[in-house]
Amino acid sequence: MSSQPWRTLPGRMAPLRRRNLLAAGVRAFFTARGYTEVETPYAVPAPGEEVHLRARPAGRLWLHTSPEFAMKKLLAGGAGPIFQLARVWREEPWSATHAPEFTMLEWYALHADMGALMAESFALLQAVLPPEVTCRGVTTRLDAPEYLSVAEAFSRFAGADVLATAGDAPALAAQAGARLREGEDWEDLFFRLLLERVEPHLGRERATFLTHWPAAQAALARRSPGDPRVAERFELYVCGMELANAFVELTDAREQRARFIADRARRHALYGPDWPLDETFLEAVAALPACAGIALGFDRLAMLAAGARRIADVLWLPDE
Repeated sequence: MSSQPWRTLPGRMAPLRRRNLLAAGVRAFFTARGYTEVETPYAVPAPGEEVHLRARPAGRLWLHTSPEFAMKKLLAGGAGPIFQLARVWREEPWSATHAPEFTMLEWYALHADMGALMAESFALLQAVLPPEVTCRGVTTRLDAPEYLSVAEAFSRFAGADVLATAGDAPALAAQAGARLREGEDWEDLFFRLLLERVEPHLGRERATFLTHWPAAQAALARRSPGDPRVAERFELYVCGMELANAFVELTDAREQRARFIADRARRHALYGPDWPLDETFLEAVAALPACAGIALGFDRLAMLAAGARRIADVLWLPDE
């Protein structure tokens, strides 16, 4: 990418025009389904609570990494169902599929279970994309998706029982035939195996919903009533890319506080102190209606729509 990206604009106008049409199609889809579009602040006192969250400071505030906390406050106030196309910031390096500043499509459906949200997510893809999409050398049909639990995926592609070995890094490494690295805990190994052995098989000929994540990997999701070892979380993969991450939302404020405190302790041990706990968010969780929410990378969706090889090709002024 040129140090002056406006010079490359003539060659990128076709995918950028496709991006604009895509945004209009997304808004039409949700409006027709009775959703209200909302706008929430980008600079916030607490950008999230994930262990490895790397947020960008904005004076005494932080640029949010997701509009989730703010949108749940709106849900607690009775605004739902709602959606938003929000700019978000995550301090991770540029790559072909990630920009540190990007657009996230996030929406919340009231009284929806995981099946209903997966169905709505796929209906959105079918509404705004052609029946077959090609991106980064991979072609995916959007007729019938694949549903695969994390446990099934690890068994099939890593040869390991990820639930039976939860929290036991040596056991997971032994089952997967992987060499445990110095200082690598179970979570580190889980994500290494996910990245190296599982994700390369997902969302290729068909879109893949990767469902029922280990409970420790879903800090804001409800545990499954049928199996408390897993949470009601799914990720969606298309053309080999992770496109979306979704939860049936946790509405127990006490449990949410306990999860946050545990995650904050781990994050601070790794990276040092940061922002205060968002007490107003925890108050909102106590008033949250039953709902399910999803965050979808809109720029990646634009890559699929335009057949772009790099995320920079669908950004107006990429700053690599």
